[in-house]
Amino acid sequence: MTEPYDAIVIGGGPAGMMAAIEMAERGLRVLIAERNKLLGRKLRITGKGRCNITNNCDFDTLIQNICQGGKFMYSSLRRFSNQDVIDFFETHGLETVTERGGRVFPASQKAYDVAELFANVIRALKIPVLYECRVQKLLLNEDTPGCIMGVSAIVCGKMRKIPCKNVVLATGGITYPLTGSTGDGYALAKQVGHTIVPPKPSLVALKCREKATCAALEGLSLKNVSLRLEKGEKRLYEDFGEMVFTDTGVSGPLVLSASRHVTDDSVYKIHIDLKPGLSRQQLDTRILSDFSKYEKKDFVNALDDLLPKRMIEAIVSRSGIPARQKVSCITREQRMKLVDILKDFTLTPYEPASIDQAIVTAGGISLSEVEPKSMRSKLCPNLYFAGEVLDVDAYTGGYNLTIAFSTGFTAGNFVEG
Repeated sequence: MTEPYDAIVIGGGPAGMMAAIEMAERGLRVLIAERNKLLGRKLRITGKGRCNITNNCDFDTLIQNICQGGKFMYSSLRRFSNQDVIDFFETHGLETVTERGGRVFPASQKAYDVAELFANVIRALKIPVLYECRVQKLLLNEDTPGCIMGVSAIVCGKMRKIPCKNVVLATGGITYPLTGSTGDGYALAKQVGHTIVPPKPSLVALKCREKATCAALEGLSLKNVSLRLEKGEKRLYEDFGEMVFTDTGVSGPLVLSASRHVTDDSVYKIHIDLKPGLSRQQLDTRILSDFSKYEKKDFVNALDDLLPKRMIEAIVSRSGIPARQKVSCITREQRMKLVDILKDFTLTPYEPASIDQAIVTAGGISLSEVEPKSMRSKLCPNLYFAGEVLDVDAYTGGYNLTIAFSTGFTAGNFVEG
């Protein structure tokens, strides 16, 4: 019988690769079971091909940006933090740069380089990888209830049983299914009794009821705006940054983070301040200045200095001021209505886009059944979890990859040979 591996890592994404590297560096005999034909397939396209690997913020900010599982992640992030992520890449020869909002990218601006760094380290450590391998079952030891003794997998179309002493489950969620994230890890965890918090899309575009407005503005990016998401009287999210209109609603960094809070059929409102750097009085003064400059023009032709050209029609329509009214005839009351619209451009999101368009999966392995210090299952003594398969998710900005690297590092350091 083949000598069992010390550990099989199921999933060759960021969490799985990090776990495998840590175990191999400790001298453990490790195998990576990867469903695709290459490692880090999703990693290679993340961040629109640039890969926002982490965020260069302080520890408290890091925890605050975790929507679900912040307390659970505390120990892991103390062991391997965002600063450790940066050090890991730079120690292995990948220069990084920090951009606005603390977002950290490879200096090359290529996600490919991030994935290849991991692949090169794995090759250097001589960690074997089974490609086109879909694990279908965790094999339990009949003499030791709840203890895994191997896995059953289809490898390149053929069934194989592979013995092992431990399993690290790092299969990801159910976003970007074409990259292999199809929820296999949930089924495997269920086999040993784990509870799955129902997966939902997170960091995803939002569909809005103002379809005609959004469709007319499709592709328009707004920078340096403030966005606030409310549910009734409750403020759920607020931040400053960028967003973009889509054919059915809105997307972009601000919207992606806000989307985490659109979780049911309640009535939500998005309030966009198009001029957050100006108070209402300052904005009115600015408008008066523009109107003085363009006093002989129609209203619709007097906003070019204030707004992106494509935004003008929507603002004119919402202001209630006739497009062809002469600027010199606009009343103070009409001007105040224009200020209102610019400081509070409102949209009504009614549902997230489909989960296959989401960047991150919310939900997953219930955290109550996982030891936070080690990522070890509380139900199965030689099963560990890492990455998006867990019920942990965060806002956009590099936080989710930080979670993947940190949980992978932690699991990789607690697996026993």
